[in-house]
Amino acid sequence: MLEIIYEDAHYVAINKPNGLLVHRTRIAEEQKAFALQLLRDQLGYHLYPVHRLDRGTSGVLLFAKAPEAATPVVQAFEAREPDKTYFAIVRGYTPEAATIDNPIRPDKDHKHKAPQDAVTHYERLATVELPIPVGRYQTSRYSLVRIKPETGRMHQIRKHFAHIRHYIVGDKRHGDWRHNKMFLEELQSPYMLLHAAELYFKHPFTGEAVSIKAQLPHNTLRLCQQFGWSQVLAAQQALPQPLPQFTEC
Repeated sequence: MLEIIYEDAHYVAINKPNGLLVHRTRIAEEQKAFALQLLRDQLGYHLYPVHRLDRGTSGVLLFAKAPEAATPVVQAFEAREPDKTYFAIVRGYTPEAATIDNPIRPDKDHKHKAPQDAVTHYERLATVELPIPVGRYQTSRYSLVRIKPETGRMHQIRKHFAHIRHYIVGDKRHGDWRHNKMFLEELQSPYMLLHAAELYFKHPFTGEAVSIKAQLPHNTLRLCQQFGWSQVLAAQQALPQPLPQFTEC
């Protein structure tokens, strides 16, 4: 059963687990389970995805219950109106706060397309140094970061943190295989440590600002506790986040 974290007459949101595709795709034809299909079977009616999360990313995933409910939210995402917050564990000690403003190059299947503008803001919440050698270093360092993507390009967060060489742990495509291997073998962590924690959007039918939060998956919570980050994370999740200011059309 998928964890439903929000539902009203028009929309339903789940806390998507790591490794689950949103819907059927030709790049993963071997997969038999998809969030769209599973939730449809669980609820007993058709649903319509309004945005996407990468297969490896966990967290808030929103669906519409009818096409006329999907359209305004899809348009809002295209207009960069919803406010999104992610948490990630990345390699190294990042700066305390920074903005990554670097165009995203399309993946191999879309080489003919020009790079797209992409902006990601982040802040470092905590760090840890582990007495575990990785590569030529005798210890390994990591940061817990809070991420606010301004744009929504495919694989944007993963590519941006690869660009600044603070790779997201567990990212098999854009990450650092040596750190992924260490987390798997030494820390029993096989997942990508990127989580869509919060989504704010203006409800098209009520006009209210909707806040949806998704708890971190067990694996990430376990690591945060092991790294001594529990209080920092609890403070982040307990603090009321300011709702975005919406302008009338």
